[in-house]
Amino acid sequence: MSRTGAVSLSTYRQPGLVLTDRRFTVPLDHDRPTGESIELYGREVVASDKADRTDLPWLLYLEGGPGFGARRFIGRQGWLGRAVAEFRVLLLDQRGTGNSTPANRQTLPLRGTPREQADYLARFRADSIVRDCELIRRQVTGGAPWTVLGQSFGGFCATHYLGAAPEGLATVLVTGGLPSLHATADEVYRAAYPRVRRKNEDHYARHPEDVERARRITAHLHEHRVTLPGGGPLTPEAFQSLGILLGGGTGTNQLHLLLEHAFVRTPAGPALSDAFLEAVQAQLSYAAHPLYAVLQEAIYAQGPSRGQGPTDWAAERVRAEFPEFDAAGALAGDGPVLFTGETIHPWHFTTDPALRPLRETAEHLAARTDWPPLYDPARLAANEVPVAAAVYHDDMYVDTAHSLETARAIRGLRTWVTDEFEHDGVRAGGPRVLDRLLALARGEL
Repeated sequence: MSRTGAVSLSTYRQPGLVLTDRRFTVPLDHDRPTGESIELYGREVVASDKADRTDLPWLLYLEGGPGFGARRFIGRQGWLGRAVAEFRVLLLDQRGTGNSTPANRQTLPLRGTPREQADYLARFRADSIVRDCELIRRQVTGGAPWTVLGQSFGGFCATHYLGAAPEGLATVLVTGGLPSLHATADEVYRAAYPRVRRKNEDHYARHPEDVERARRITAHLHEHRVTLPGGGPLTPEAFQSLGILLGGGTGTNQLHLLLEHAFVRTPAGPALSDAFLEAVQAQLSYAAHPLYAVLQEAIYAQGPSRGQGPTDWAAERVRAEFPEFDAAGALAGDGPVLFTGETIHPWHFTTDPALRPLRETAEHLAARTDWPPLYDPARLAANEVPVAAAVYHDDMYVDTAHSLETARAIRGLRTWVTDEFEHDGVRAGGPRVLDRLLALARGEL
Protein backbone atom coordinates (compact mmCIF):
# COMPACT_ATOMS: atom_id res chain seq x y z
CA MET A 1 0.00 0.00 0.00
CA SER A 2 1.13 3.55 -0.73
CA ARG A 3 1.65 5.93 2.12
CA THR A 4 -0.11 8.65 0.16
CA GLY A 5 -2.33 10.90 2.23
CA ALA A 6 -3.85 14.37 2.22
CA VAL A 7 -4.49 16.95 4.90
CA SER A 8 -6.58 20.11 4.52
CA LEU A 9 -4.67 22.84 6.31
CA SER A 10 -6.79 25.96 6.11
CA THR A 11 -9.70 27.51 4.29
CA TYR A 12 -9.99 31.22 3.54
CA ARG A 13 -11.76 33.56 1.18
CA GLN A 14 -10.99 35.94 -1.63
CA PRO A 15 -13.60 37.94 -3.55
CA GLY A 16 -15.99 35.38 -5.01
CA LEU A 17 -13.84 32.38 -4.06
CA VAL A 18 -13.25 29.90 -1.27
CA LEU A 19 -9.69 28.54 -1.16
CA THR A 20 -8.35 25.56 0.76
CA ASP A 21 -4.68 24.74 1.24
CA ARG A 22 -4.07 21.02 0.82
CA ARG A 23 -0.96 18.96 1.34
CA PHE A 24 -0.35 15.46 0.02
CA THR A 25 2.30 12.87 0.82
CA VAL A 26 3.53 10.88 -2.19
CA PRO A 27 6.43 8.48 -2.75
CA LEU A 28 9.64 9.98 -4.06
CA ASP A 29 9.96 6.90 -6.26
CA HIS A 30 6.60 5.50 -7.31
CA ASP A 31 8.20 2.12 -7.97
CA ARG A 32 9.02 2.00 -4.25
CA PRO A 33 5.75 3.19 -2.70
CA THR A 34 6.76 2.34 0.87
CA GLY A 35 10.10 4.11 0.60
CA GLU A 36 10.97 7.77 1.06
CA SER A 37 8.15 10.27 0.61
CA ILE A 38 7.89 13.92 -0.33
CA GLU A 39 5.16 16.48 0.17
CA LEU A 40 3.07 18.20 -2.47
CA TYR A 41 1.01 21.34 -2.08
CA GLY A 42 -2.22 22.15 -3.89
CA ARG A 43 -4.60 25.06 -3.60
CA GLU A 44 -8.25 24.07 -3.99
CA VAL A 45 -10.39 26.86 -5.43
CA VAL A 46 -14.17 26.96 -5.74
CA ALA A 47 -16.68 29.71 -6.42
CA SER A 48 -18.11 30.95 -3.13
CA ASP A 49 -21.68 30.34 -4.30
CA LYS A 50 -20.77 26.71 -5.11
CA ALA A 51 -18.59 25.94 -2.13
CA ASP A 52 -21.12 23.58 -0.53
CA ARG A 53 -21.76 21.56 -3.68
CA THR A 54 -20.32 18.06 -3.69
CA ASP A 55 -21.19 17.29 -7.32
CA LEU A 56 -18.80 19.72 -9.04
CA PRO A 57 -16.30 18.13 -11.43
CA TRP A 58 -12.62 18.76 -10.80
CA LEU A 59 -10.09 20.59 -12.97
CA LEU A 60 -6.39 20.10 -12.28
CA TYR A 61 -4.07 22.87 -13.45
CA LEU A 62 -0.48 21.98 -14.36
CA GLU A 63 1.78 25.01 -14.66
CA GLY A 64 4.50 25.51 -17.25
CA GLY A 65 8.16 25.17 -16.51
CA PRO A 66 9.71 22.91 -15.47
CA GLY A 67 10.28 24.31 -12.02
CA PHE A 68 7.42 26.74 -11.50
CA GLY A 69 4.77 26.40 -8.83
CA ALA A 70 1.16 26.94 -9.88
CA ARG A 71 0.20 30.53 -10.55
CA ARG A 72 -1.03 32.52 -7.56
CA PHE A 73 -4.32 34.18 -8.44
CA ILE A 74 -6.12 36.89 -6.52
CA GLY A 75 -9.84 36.48 -6.96
CA ARG A 76 -11.23 35.38 -10.30
CA GLN A 77 -8.32 36.53 -12.39
CA GLY A 78 -7.69 35.22 -15.90
CA TRP A 79 -8.88 31.77 -16.87
CA LEU A 80 -9.63 30.87 -13.25
CA GLY A 81 -12.84 32.90 -13.31
CA ARG A 82 -14.09 30.82 -16.24
CA ALA A 83 -12.98 27.57 -14.62
CA VAL A 84 -14.79 28.08 -11.32
CA ALA A 85 -18.03 28.71 -13.17
CA GLU A 86 -18.33 24.93 -13.46
CA PHE A 87 -15.32 23.26 -11.79
CA ARG A 88 -13.67 22.85 -8.45
CA VAL A 89 -10.04 23.64 -9.31
CA LEU A 90 -6.80 22.25 -7.90
CA LEU A 91 -3.75 24.46 -8.53
CA LEU A 92 -0.93 21.97 -7.99
CA ASP A 93 2.65 22.85 -7.14
CA GLN A 94 4.43 20.05 -8.98
CA ARG A 95 7.11 18.20 -7.05
CA GLY A 96 10.06 20.40 -6.12
CA THR A 97 8.22 23.67 -6.78
CA GLY A 98 6.28 26.30 -4.86
CA ASN A 99 5.13 25.06 -1.47
CA SER A 100 5.86 21.42 -2.27
CA THR A 101 9.04 19.84 -0.85
CA PRO A 102 11.62 22.22 -2.34
CA ALA A 103 14.57 21.25 -4.53
CA ASN A 104 17.16 24.01 -4.73
CA ARG A 105 20.75 24.91 -3.83
CA GLN A 106 19.83 25.05 -0.14
CA THR A 107 18.03 21.71 0.13
CA LEU A 108 19.71 19.47 -2.44
CA PRO A 109 22.94 19.02 -0.41
CA LEU A 110 20.77 16.98 1.97
CA ARG A 111 20.69 14.37 -0.81
CA GLY A 112 24.46 13.87 -0.73
CA THR A 113 26.93 14.17 -3.60
CA PRO A 114 26.15 15.91 -6.91
CA ARG A 115 25.62 12.49 -8.49
CA GLU A 116 23.14 11.56 -5.73
CA GLN A 117 21.41 14.91 -6.23
CA ALA A 118 21.11 14.16 -9.96
CA ASP A 119 19.65 10.74 -9.21
CA TYR A 120 17.10 12.42 -6.96
CA LEU A 121 16.15 15.03 -9.58
CA ALA A 122 15.79 12.38 -12.28
CA ARG A 123 12.48 11.61 -10.54
CA PHE A 124 11.14 15.13 -11.10
CA ARG A 125 10.10 14.84 -14.74
CA ALA A 126 6.65 14.48 -16.32
CA ASP A 127 6.42 10.74 -15.65
CA SER A 128 6.74 11.17 -11.88
CA ILE A 129 4.49 14.24 -11.89
CA VAL A 130 1.71 12.29 -13.59
CA ARG A 131 2.00 9.45 -11.11
CA ASP A 132 1.71 12.05 -8.35
CA CYS A 133 -1.45 13.34 -9.99
CA GLU A 134 -3.00 9.91 -10.16
CA LEU A 135 -2.45 9.29 -6.45
CA ILE A 136 -3.81 12.72 -5.59
CA ARG A 137 -6.82 12.28 -7.87
CA ARG A 138 -8.04 9.23 -5.99
CA GLN A 139 -7.82 11.16 -2.76
CA VAL A 140 -9.36 14.38 -4.06
CA THR A 141 -12.13 13.21 -6.38
CA GLY A 142 -12.97 9.90 -4.76
CA GLY A 143 -11.79 8.13 -7.88
CA ALA A 144 -13.67 10.13 -10.50
CA PRO A 145 -11.67 11.27 -13.54
CA TRP A 146 -10.85 14.95 -13.79
CA THR A 147 -10.18 17.55 -16.45
CA VAL A 148 -6.52 18.56 -16.81
CA LEU A 149 -5.43 21.97 -18.08
CA GLY A 150 -1.75 21.97 -19.00
CA GLN A 151 0.15 25.15 -19.87
CA SER A 152 3.48 24.73 -21.72
CA PHE A 153 5.43 22.08 -19.76
CA GLY A 154 2.13 21.32 -18.06
CA GLY A 155 0.95 20.28 -21.53
CA PHE A 156 3.95 17.96 -21.81
CA CYS A 157 2.77 16.38 -18.56
CA ALA A 158 -0.80 16.15 -19.86
CA THR A 159 0.43 14.42 -23.03
CA HIS A 160 2.29 11.87 -20.91
CA TYR A 161 -0.88 11.48 -18.79
CA LEU A 162 -2.91 10.58 -21.89
CA GLY A 163 -0.60 7.68 -22.65
CA ALA A 164 0.13 6.55 -19.10
CA ALA A 165 -3.19 6.79 -17.26
CA PRO A 166 -6.07 7.85 -19.53
CA GLU A 167 -8.56 6.27 -17.13
CA GLY A 168 -7.93 9.21 -14.80
CA LEU A 169 -8.90 11.81 -17.38
CA ALA A 170 -12.29 13.21 -18.27
CA THR A 171 -10.90 15.83 -20.66
CA VAL A 172 -7.46 17.25 -21.48
CA LEU A 173 -6.88 20.88 -22.45
CA VAL A 174 -3.43 22.00 -23.59
CA THR A 175 -2.20 25.55 -24.16
CA GLY A 176 1.13 26.02 -25.91
CA GLY A 177 2.36 22.64 -24.75
CA LEU A 178 2.06 19.81 -27.28
CA PRO A 179 5.56 18.29 -27.29
CA SER A 180 7.21 16.29 -30.02
CA LEU A 181 6.78 12.60 -29.27
CA HIS A 182 10.15 11.73 -30.79
CA ALA A 183 12.47 14.75 -31.19
CA THR A 184 15.79 14.75 -29.37
CA ALA A 185 16.93 17.80 -27.42
CA ASP A 186 19.24 18.62 -30.34
CA GLU A 187 16.30 18.59 -32.74
CA VAL A 188 14.20 20.71 -30.39
CA TYR A 189 16.86 23.45 -30.28
CA ARG A 190 17.71 23.15 -33.96
CA ALA A 191 14.09 24.07 -34.61
CA ALA A 192 14.11 26.76 -31.90
CA TYR A 193 16.96 29.04 -32.98
CA PRO A 194 15.32 30.10 -36.28
CA ARG A 195 12.11 30.93 -34.38
CA VAL A 196 14.09 33.04 -31.92
CA ARG A 197 15.80 34.82 -34.81
CA ARG A 198 12.37 35.70 -36.22
CA LYS A 199 11.28 37.08 -32.87
CA ASN A 200 14.40 39.27 -32.86
CA GLU A 201 13.62 40.51 -36.35
CA ASP A 202 10.08 41.35 -35.30
CA HIS A 203 11.31 43.17 -32.21
CA TYR A 204 13.87 45.27 -34.04
CA ALA A 205 11.36 46.08 -36.79
CA ARG A 206 9.01 47.42 -34.11
CA HIS A 207 11.75 49.15 -32.11
CA PRO A 208 14.64 49.96 -34.50
CA GLU A 209 16.28 52.19 -31.89
CA ASP A 210 16.91 49.06 -29.81
CA VAL A 211 19.50 47.83 -32.32
CA GLU A 212 21.97 50.49 -31.22
CA ARG A 213 20.94 50.24 -27.57
CA ALA A 214 21.60 46.50 -27.46
CA ARG A 215 24.89 46.90 -29.31
CA ARG A 216 26.02 49.61 -26.88
CA ILE A 217 25.12 47.52 -23.83
CA THR A 218 26.85 44.44 -25.26
CA ALA A 219 30.00 46.42 -26.08
CA HIS A 220 30.04 47.81 -22.54
CA LEU A 221 29.79 44.31 -21.12
CA HIS A 222 32.68 43.17 -23.31
CA GLU A 223 34.82 46.02 -21.97
CA HIS A 224 33.79 46.09 -18.31
CA ARG A 225 33.08 43.60 -15.57
CA VAL A 226 29.53 44.30 -14.44
CA THR A 227 28.01 42.64 -11.40
CA LEU A 228 24.29 42.22 -10.87
CA PRO A 229 22.73 43.03 -7.47
CA GLY A 230 22.54 39.31 -6.71
CA GLY A 231 26.33 38.99 -7.00
CA GLY A 232 26.61 37.30 -10.38
CA PRO A 233 28.38 38.79 -13.40
CA LEU A 234 26.34 40.22 -16.24
CA THR A 235 28.11 38.78 -19.27
CA PRO A 236 27.18 39.46 -22.90
CA GLU A 237 25.67 35.95 -23.10
CA ALA A 238 23.57 36.55 -19.99
CA PHE A 239 22.38 39.86 -21.42
CA GLN A 240 21.37 38.11 -24.65
CA SER A 241 19.25 35.67 -22.66
CA LEU A 242 16.82 38.51 -21.92
CA GLY A 243 15.32 37.41 -25.22
CA ILE A 244 13.27 34.93 -23.25
CA LEU A 245 10.86 37.85 -22.88
CA LEU A 246 10.13 37.81 -26.60
CA GLY A 247 8.00 34.68 -26.28
CA GLY A 248 5.24 36.45 -24.35
CA GLY A 249 2.48 38.68 -25.60
CA THR A 250 3.89 41.83 -23.97
CA GLY A 251 7.51 40.69 -24.13
CA THR A 252 8.72 42.97 -26.92
CA ASN A 253 7.36 45.98 -25.02
CA GLN A 254 8.96 44.80 -21.78
CA LEU A 255 12.33 44.38 -23.45
CA HIS A 256 12.09 47.78 -25.12
CA LEU A 257 11.29 49.51 -21.81
CA LEU A 258 14.17 47.68 -20.15
CA LEU A 259 16.68 48.89 -22.73
CA GLU A 260 15.59 52.50 -23.09
CA HIS A 261 17.28 53.85 -19.94
CA ALA A 262 20.19 51.43 -19.45
CA PHE A 263 22.97 53.98 -18.96
CA VAL A 264 23.66 56.82 -16.53
CA ARG A 265 26.51 59.35 -16.47
CA THR A 266 28.95 58.90 -13.60
CA PRO A 267 32.29 60.56 -12.68
CA ALA A 268 34.00 57.54 -14.26
CA GLY A 269 31.96 57.80 -17.45
CA PRO A 270 28.82 56.01 -18.69
CA ALA A 271 27.73 53.05 -16.57
CA LEU A 272 24.80 50.72 -16.52
CA SER A 273 22.33 52.11 -14.02
CA ASP A 274 21.36 50.47 -10.77
CA ALA A 275 17.73 50.50 -11.92
CA PHE A 276 18.62 48.68 -15.15
CA LEU A 277 20.71 46.09 -13.33
CA GLU A 278 17.98 45.51 -10.76
CA ALA A 279 15.45 44.92 -13.55
CA VAL A 280 17.83 42.58 -15.37
CA GLN A 281 18.46 40.67 -12.15
CA ALA A 282 14.73 40.13 -11.74
CA GLN A 283 14.49 38.66 -15.24
CA LEU A 284 17.61 36.48 -15.18
CA SER A 285 17.76 35.02 -11.68
CA TYR A 286 16.76 31.38 -11.23
CA ALA A 287 16.65 31.64 -7.45
CA ALA A 288 12.87 31.18 -7.38
CA HIS A 289 12.77 28.37 -9.97
CA PRO A 290 16.13 26.56 -10.19
CA LEU A 291 14.61 23.36 -11.59
CA TYR A 292 13.76 25.29 -14.73
CA ALA A 293 17.48 25.48 -15.45
CA VAL A 294 18.54 22.15 -13.99
CA LEU A 295 15.89 20.07 -15.77
CA GLN A 296 15.31 22.15 -18.89
CA GLU A 297 16.92 19.69 -21.31
CA ALA A 298 16.01 16.57 -19.32
CA ILE A 299 12.34 17.13 -20.16
CA TYR A 300 13.18 16.14 -23.76
CA ALA A 301 15.30 13.08 -22.92
CA GLN A 302 13.81 9.67 -23.73
CA GLY A 303 16.85 7.41 -23.47
CA PRO A 304 18.14 4.42 -25.40
CA SER A 305 14.72 2.90 -26.06
CA ARG A 306 14.09 5.87 -28.34
CA GLY A 307 17.63 5.78 -29.75
CA GLN A 308 18.70 8.84 -27.76
CA GLY A 309 21.96 9.48 -25.97
CA PRO A 310 22.68 12.13 -23.33
CA THR A 311 21.34 15.65 -23.81
CA ASP A 312 24.92 16.89 -23.26
CA TRP A 313 24.10 20.64 -23.22
CA ALA A 314 22.18 20.49 -26.49
CA ALA A 315 21.30 24.19 -26.61
CA GLU A 316 24.95 25.18 -26.26
CA ARG A 317 26.16 22.75 -28.91
CA VAL A 318 23.40 23.56 -31.39
CA ARG A 319 23.94 27.30 -30.94
CA ALA A 320 27.29 26.90 -32.71
CA GLU A 321 25.31 26.05 -35.86
CA PHE A 322 23.78 29.54 -35.77
CA PRO A 323 26.73 32.00 -35.77
CA GLU A 324 24.38 34.98 -36.06
CA PHE A 325 23.81 34.61 -32.30
CA ASP A 326 27.48 35.28 -31.54
CA ALA A 327 27.59 38.68 -29.83
CA ALA A 328 31.26 39.36 -30.57
CA GLY A 329 30.66 38.63 -34.24
CA ALA A 330 27.72 41.04 -34.30
CA LEU A 331 29.83 43.79 -32.75
CA ALA A 332 32.60 43.20 -35.29
CA GLY A 333 30.09 44.02 -38.03
CA ASP A 334 27.17 46.40 -38.13
CA GLY A 335 24.35 43.93 -37.55
CA PRO A 336 22.11 43.63 -34.52
CA VAL A 337 22.97 41.66 -31.42
CA LEU A 338 20.47 38.82 -31.35
CA PHE A 339 18.82 37.85 -28.09
CA THR A 340 18.40 34.18 -27.25
CA GLY A 341 15.33 32.42 -25.87
CA GLU A 342 14.45 29.45 -23.70
CA THR A 343 17.91 27.90 -23.64
CA ILE A 344 20.09 26.84 -20.73
CA HIS A 345 23.88 26.77 -21.06
CA PRO A 346 26.79 25.65 -18.86
CA TRP A 347 27.64 29.29 -18.15
CA HIS A 348 24.30 29.72 -16.34
CA PHE A 349 25.80 27.58 -13.58
CA THR A 350 28.72 29.95 -13.13
CA THR A 351 27.02 33.34 -13.53
CA ASP A 352 23.90 32.75 -11.40
CA PRO A 353 24.63 32.40 -7.66
CA ALA A 354 21.43 30.38 -7.23
CA LEU A 355 22.67 27.80 -9.75
CA ARG A 356 26.40 27.82 -9.04
CA PRO A 357 26.24 25.16 -6.28
CA LEU A 358 24.29 22.90 -8.67
CA ARG A 359 26.85 22.95 -11.50
CA GLU A 360 28.12 19.40 -10.97
CA THR A 361 24.57 18.12 -10.48
CA ALA A 362 23.59 19.66 -13.80
CA GLU A 363 26.62 18.06 -15.47
CA HIS A 364 25.54 14.63 -14.25
CA LEU A 365 22.03 15.18 -15.60
CA ALA A 366 23.43 16.33 -18.95
CA ALA A 367 25.50 13.13 -19.17
CA ARG A 368 22.71 10.78 -18.10
CA THR A 369 21.62 8.16 -20.64
CA ASP A 370 19.14 5.91 -18.80
CA TRP A 371 16.05 8.08 -19.16
CA PRO A 372 12.77 6.20 -19.62
CA PRO A 373 10.57 7.15 -22.60
CA LEU A 374 7.98 9.83 -21.89
CA TYR A 375 5.30 9.17 -24.48
CA ASP A 376 3.44 6.10 -25.71
CA PRO A 377 2.63 6.67 -29.40
CA ALA A 378 0.54 3.49 -29.67
CA ARG A 379 -1.75 4.40 -26.76
CA LEU A 380 -2.00 7.99 -27.98
CA ALA A 381 -3.04 6.75 -31.42
CA ALA A 382 -5.87 4.84 -29.73
CA ASN A 383 -6.85 7.71 -27.41
CA GLU A 384 -10.50 8.02 -26.38
CA VAL A 385 -10.21 11.00 -24.02
CA PRO A 386 -11.56 14.30 -25.41
CA VAL A 387 -8.55 16.55 -26.05
CA ALA A 388 -8.28 20.12 -27.30
CA ALA A 389 -5.09 22.13 -27.74
CA ALA A 390 -4.28 25.76 -28.46
CA VAL A 391 -1.29 25.85 -30.79
CA TYR A 392 0.25 29.28 -31.23
CA HIS A 393 1.19 30.11 -34.80
CA ASP A 394 4.85 30.98 -34.19
CA ASP A 395 5.37 29.97 -30.55
CA MET A 396 8.92 30.83 -29.50
CA TYR A 397 9.00 28.19 -26.79
CA VAL A 398 7.35 25.15 -28.40
CA ASP A 399 7.80 24.42 -32.09
CA THR A 400 4.51 24.73 -33.97
CA ALA A 401 5.41 22.03 -36.50
CA HIS A 402 6.27 19.61 -33.68
CA SER A 403 2.97 20.40 -31.96
CA LEU A 404 0.89 19.84 -35.09
CA GLU A 405 2.67 16.56 -35.80
CA THR A 406 1.78 15.41 -32.29
CA ALA A 407 -1.79 16.63 -32.69
CA ARG A 408 -2.15 14.37 -35.72
CA ALA A 409 -0.72 11.45 -33.72
CA ILE A 410 -3.26 11.70 -30.87
CA ARG A 411 -6.60 10.24 -31.86
CA GLY A 412 -9.45 12.69 -31.62
CA LEU A 413 -7.37 15.71 -30.62
CA ARG A 414 -8.79 19.00 -31.87
CA THR A 415 -6.52 21.99 -32.40
CA TRP A 416 -7.05 25.71 -32.36
CA VAL A 417 -4.16 27.25 -34.28
CA THR A 418 -4.00 30.99 -33.68
CA ASP A 419 -1.68 33.94 -34.13
CA GLU A 420 -3.75 36.09 -31.80
CA PHE A 421 -1.64 35.04 -28.82
CA GLU A 422 1.95 34.20 -27.99
CA HIS A 423 3.02 31.37 -25.69
CA ASP A 424 1.29 32.97 -22.70
CA GLY A 425 -2.12 33.01 -24.38
CA VAL A 426 -3.94 31.31 -21.51
CA ARG A 427 -2.78 34.14 -19.23
CA ALA A 428 -3.23 36.97 -21.74
CA GLY A 429 -6.67 35.84 -22.92
CA GLY A 430 -7.48 33.30 -20.27
CA PRO A 431 -11.30 33.19 -20.06
CA ARG A 432 -11.64 33.23 -23.84
CA VAL A 433 -8.92 30.62 -24.40
CA LEU A 434 -10.30 28.22 -21.81
CA ASP A 435 -13.86 28.71 -23.05
CA ARG A 436 -12.85 27.89 -26.62
CA LEU A 437 -10.87 24.80 -25.62
CA LEU A 438 -13.77 23.46 -23.57
CA ALA A 439 -16.12 24.01 -26.51
CA LEU A 440 -13.72 22.19 -28.87
CA ALA A 441 -13.32 19.26 -26.49
CA ARG A 442 -17.10 19.00 -26.13
CA GLY A 443 -17.75 19.12 -29.86
CA GLU A 444 -19.58 22.44 -29.61
CA LEU A 445 -17.38 24.05 -32.29
